[in-house]
Amino acid sequence: MIERLSLNSLKFFYYVARYESMTIAAEKLFVTQGAVSKQLKNLEDILGFSLFIREARKLRLTSEGEVLFDCCQQAFQHIDQCLMQLQDKTKAQKKLVLSCEPTLAMKWLIPRLVQFKQLYPELEVSLLTGGGAVSFNEQSIDLALRRNDFDWGKAIYSEKIADEYMLCVAAKNNSQHAKQVFISTSRPRLWQHFKETHKGQYREFKKSSLEHFYLCIEACLAGLGATVVSAYMVEREMTYQMLELLSPVYQDGSSYFLLSAQPFEDDPRKLLFRDWLRAEMQASQFWCGSTEAM
Repeated sequence: MIERLSLNSLKFFYYVARYESMTIAAEKLFVTQGAVSKQLKNLEDILGFSLFIREARKLRLTSEGEVLFDCCQQAFQHIDQCLMQLQDKTKAQKKLVLSCEPTLAMKWLIPRLVQFKQLYPELEVSLLTGGGAVSFNEQSIDLALRRNDFDWGKAIYSEKIADEYMLCVAAKNNSQHAKQVFISTSRPRLWQHFKETHKGQYREFKKSSLEHFYLCIEACLAGLGATVVSAYMVEREMTYQMLELLSPVYQDGSSYFLLSAQPFEDDPRKLLFRDWLRAEMQASQFWCGSTEAM
């Protein structure tokens, strides 16, 4: 029986039964009253019984019509709920949740996200700040940008994005007075690696620890001393000559990786963001290289 019925005719019947009027049903469906009448007649012909008792100015359901109306109410409500769920899922799929280390997010990534939005206006990047191990399922994270200074396990998919570049900087016109160097505790080996790389050239520096790179940069900009920091995090300050180099740019042996709980190829959004991010960080590497030559 179902293969002989038109879903359109059932929808027309549902609207007529709901409003008890072909005229109102036609207005709601944006069709002519004749089209509604034709659909109802075809439906009654296929079913073999009448669905309405036609009175002077009103349509009244027959007992068979009441059964079909009740069935249609349940079916169409279920279809509506299903369609709403699909729409919500589509909207959720368009939101890409990215976890990124706080200072890198604030100083480097956020200023560039407008460019990604201009390229892909249909995609929304929702940014969470954090470092270290990633709880993809618990926080509904799609991607995480991390340095390879910890083992994220074989179950995690990873794509290398860029190498890390470090440098020592001080506020412009304050480098001669910068005897204190601020070091972020978020990288335990940073100070030791800096000294080993430069072989004791900066013995006059007195180390002070702050919790985040962001605090180190702000202290440096305030003229309180120098800081050893990722070149990505001070790209803007160096471009606008707010900071100046005290050491050559150097690589600390670590790299940034984009992490995912599922294969990148399974989600086109992840591939788009990966390629864009890699291109942006590689462009910053050219800046690092030019700074290194200074």
